[in-house]
Amino acid sequence: MNPRKLLRIARWEVQKNAGGLDRRTVAITVAVIVLFGAVSPLIASGGAGLEEDIYRVSVDEDSQYYGVAADDPKFRIVDGGEQALRDGEIELLIDGSAIRIADTRKGSAAFSEFRDSIQAYNNEQLAMESNQTAAFPIQVTVEFREQSAPGRDNGSSTGGETTDGSDGTDGGTTDGSDGSDGDGTDSGTGDGTDGGTSGGTDGGDGTSDGSAVGSATPPLGDDEISGSPADINPPFPFQSLVLAFVFVIPLNFLIQAYGSTMLSERLNRRGELLLVSPVSRLDIIGGKTLPYFAGAIAVEGVIAAALYYIAQGGFGGAISLFAITPIVLLFLSATFLGAMFARSFKELTFITVTITVVLTSYAFVPAIFTDSGPVALISPLTLVVRELQGEALSLSAVAFSTLPPFLTAGLFFGLGSGLYREEDLFDQRSITGKVLDALAVPISRPYHVGIMTIVLIPFVFVSQLLAIALVFPIARGSPEIGQVLILIVVAVVEEFAKSLHIYAAHSHNTFERTRRVAVVLGIASGIGFFLGEKIALLGQLVGLSELDLARQALQGGNVPEGPVVVLFLFAPLALHVVTATISSVGALGKRRRYLAAVAAAIVVHLVYNLTVVNVVA
Repeated sequence: MNPRKLLRIARWEVQKNAGGLDRRTVAITVAVIVLFGAVSPLIASGGAGLEEDIYRVSVDEDSQYYGVAADDPKFRIVDGGEQALRDGEIELLIDGSAIRIADTRKGSAAFSEFRDSIQAYNNEQLAMESNQTAAFPIQVTVEFREQSAPGRDNGSSTGGETTDGSDGTDGGTTDGSDGSDGDGTDSGTGDGTDGGTSGGTDGGDGTSDGSAVGSATPPLGDDEISGSPADINPPFPFQSLVLAFVFVIPLNFLIQAYGSTMLSERLNRRGELLLVSPVSRLDIIGGKTLPYFAGAIAVEGVIAAALYYIAQGGFGGAISLFAITPIVLLFLSATFLGAMFARSFKELTFITVTITVVLTSYAFVPAIFTDSGPVALISPLTLVVRELQGEALSLSAVAFSTLPPFLTAGLFFGLGSGLYREEDLFDQRSITGKVLDALAVPISRPYHVGIMTIVLIPFVFVSQLLAIALVFPIARGSPEIGQVLILIVVAVVEEFAKSLHIYAAHSHNTFERTRRVAVVLGIASGIGFFLGEKIALLGQLVGLSELDLARQALQGGNVPEGPVVVLFLFAPLALHVVTATISSVGALGKRRRYLAAVAAAIVVHLVYNLTVVNVVA
């Protein structure tokens, strides 16, 4: 690759596209930028009030509940009586100390929300008391911590850990109460704790008359005033997630332009002049990609700096920019490969929409679980979210989040560059035919099959990580279903990754169509996959193997201890060799025979995985 030639091609690309911009396109671009600038501060400041005036309540101004309804934006105070309640014009009717509820689902929801509002209102009134010791006898400090990876000391979670002789239990609770009840729950840490407050005391009966502190006493099944620990919920980074999503939106527009310019080189042989010029295909690909990559990084850099300033009130965002870089490359590389497959702009549109959906899911869905454990680190956007929250990031977390998409982007560019030659660039084969061409081009010797299998490992790894993120919510509700789903996905992805390039090589008559050759290719692919799957060891750096779901999906990266390590070395090797050989033999025939062989290999793989999971369990 010649930098001077690459930059010259990049300059041509910029000049060509800049000259093709009309006023309408410029106006739309400016409007989108202005929209981003207007929406980002709104999101950072709390966003629009989506829950304002949801429920209607009729209450007199002299009622003790008037302040509750007036302070909570979810409730709108209106005039009405029993007839209005029956007609559905109001959800709640408050008459003295009695609360009447509309006989609707919305009425029940309003009642539940009003009860929570009463508790919050009482706590606010207590917080304004001059004697805070009397208002809140027990002070609880809660620190939310991420699960530690193996080899690191697990710190205390909520309020420290109790020592021997403490009245508390593991987890930081003691016999002292928060003043809301007398069973001693929801309390602070007791004598001898390490991280909470000391001197936990009995809360007595824990009851309190709301009128004594000027607050409402809810007639809703209990007479207690909830202390602040009842309002503690694990943090959910909704605003930071929405802000992080702003990083992905420009990429969806970028790949439309990039895919179009790459496909235009293939239509009517427009790219033939560059192919016959004294430049390499890497110079051409790099030169045509560089302006889009540089433009994306510039836009993302501005977004990163602006959002960091909004969220933290200072200058920063370097980690966010680094984290979004593999996402940019992943979008560009997948679009480049798709442009090499497509025969028309109609097919390219279908491909880019698919890329948008899949890669947006990969980037965004895992970040939803930012505070639920290491599964969130599957997505580089988690690094963005955590930087916006002001959290520290370890080197292992950064490597785990960014290395797989970096490698996958390199794989996509490599496969696409193999098709960037005259005999393939202007060929109008179907998408499936182009996929086989891309896989078959690098293979000319049997050992190339094993190398190609290793090269495909990053794609397999990213696919499995995405599957873990998507199945994770299901697994939390039903572990058995989640386990079966993830094992099926693992078996399907791995078996196609081990055999599809073998089928492509046979379809191009690269090797003799004999069973002996098929067995040799299967063994080479199985060994290559066994060696390459050790990239899954990255999962242990961030504690991903602590999750049952991830441990089942990334079995090749889970190193056991003791004599079992021998089985760890040889059992997966035997599995990959056997299943790859089954598929390789099937690849000697037509498509139906190959798919039947792959299905058989998937069944064998699935039975093996289920057996291993059950034995380990």
